[in-house]
Amino acid sequence: MSHAAVTAPNVSLRRYGAIEASDVHDFHQVVLGLDGAMVMAVDGVAQQIDAGSAWLIPAGARHDYAGVGANRQLVLDLPAASLAVPERLFEHARAVTVDMSLAQLVHRIAAHATEGSVDAQGDALNRRFHWDAAARLGAALIADTGTLAGARAAGAGLDFARIDRWLRAHLSEPLRIADLAAHCGFGMRRFHQLFIDAFGETPHRYLQRLRLDTSLTLLADPRLSLTEIALDIGFADQSAYTHAFTRRFGLAPGQWRALRH
Repeated sequence: MSHAAVTAPNVSLRRYGAIEASDVHDFHQVVLGLDGAMVMAVDGVAQQIDAGSAWLIPAGARHDYAGVGANRQLVLDLPAASLAVPERLFEHARAVTVDMSLAQLVHRIAAHATEGSVDAQGDALNRRFHWDAAARLGAALIADTGTLAGARAAGAGLDFARIDRWLRAHLSEPLRIADLAAHCGFGMRRFHQLFIDAFGETPHRYLQRLRLDTSLTLLADPRLSLTEIALDIGFADQSAYTHAFTRRFGLAPGQWRALRH
C-alpha cells in the first residue's frame, strides 16, 4: 500500500477485513485494540490484538494483518520526531499489553475519532484533534510500564517513565541535567549520551517538544490564561510560548483554543 507523506500525528479508527493484507510505511504506528480482534504479524512474529493490547510498529517494518470477525482498532500514525516519545520505544516491533488507564483513554478518544485515515494536515479542527489525541496517547504509552517493558532494556537501563515523570514535574524550571541524571542513577556525561541514544535528541530539545505537547492539554482548560500556561511549562513569557507554539503547530495558542467542534 502506498502512502502520502505524513508529517504530523494521525489518529483514526480502523476495521480490518478477513482477507490478509500487508503494509510498509515511513512512520511509526501504534495499533490499539478496541472492539473484537485482529491478527498482525510484524517481521514474521504474529500476535492477536484485542481490547487491552497493542502493536508497536517501527517505520519501515513490513506487517501483515487480518481481522477476526467484527473489529475496531484505534491507530496512531506517528512520524519520528513529531511527538515527545523516546525514539527507542520503536527500535523493535512488539506486541504489548496496555493498562486500564490507557485502555480507558483509547475508548474516550475513539468516541471522537473518524473512521479511515484522515489528513492530519487538513483543516485546523482536524489538526487539533490529531495532535491533542496523539499527545494524550503518547504520554499514556510512556506511563504504561507494560508498554515500556521491552524498551527499557534496549535503552541501556534508562527508565523512560521515571524520566518522563521527572521532566513533567519540572516543566516550569530550567532543565538541570545533572539533577535528572542523579535522579536516574547516572553521572551527567554518561546520562546525556544515553539520553540521546534512547530519545533521539538532546534533553533540551526533547524537553521543548514535551513542553509544547503538554500545553495542548492545558489549553483545553478555559480557567488557565495563556500567560499561566506559558509559565507553567517553562517559557519566560506568553510571547515566547506563542512563537514556539505557532512554529510547531501552525496556529497561535489563542487560535488553537478558539476552535470549536
